[in-house]
Amino acid sequence: MSDEVRDAGYDDWLDAVEEGEAYYLESPEGHGSLPPRRVCPDCGSTDLEEAPLPETGEIETFSITYVPTPDFGEDAPYAIAIAEFGPVRITGQVVGVDVEDVENGQTVELEVVASETTGERVVGFRPR
Repeated sequence: MSDEVRDAGYDDWLDAVEEGEAYYLESPEGHGSLPPRRVCPDCGSTDLEEAPLPETGEIETFSITYVPTPDFGEDAPYAIAIAEFGPVRITGQVVGVDVEDVENGQTVELEVVASETTGERVVGFRPR
């Protein structure tokens, strides 16, 4: 990645996920958010600390895309889900299962996967 432009907050967070050290940012009041935040969206605190992200999350909702934009043409069909990991909700692509097997309430693990179309890293959820 040395020749690529890096988003210091987001790409560093993806690196941490790949290394098994996923985290979220926690305010003194216990609110959770994800990098690259510098201010808690709930209380306005700038005193954010890294806290370990739970190893598993639960799919709250999802959508299956059959007709994608050109940026994701090779990935279709795919399911995009919002999963709750403790105090944060994360959006990612469900991987490792047929899209018809994705369901609300499913337990998932967070991982970084490569888009089949662009090869870029994206957030993935693998059902357990």
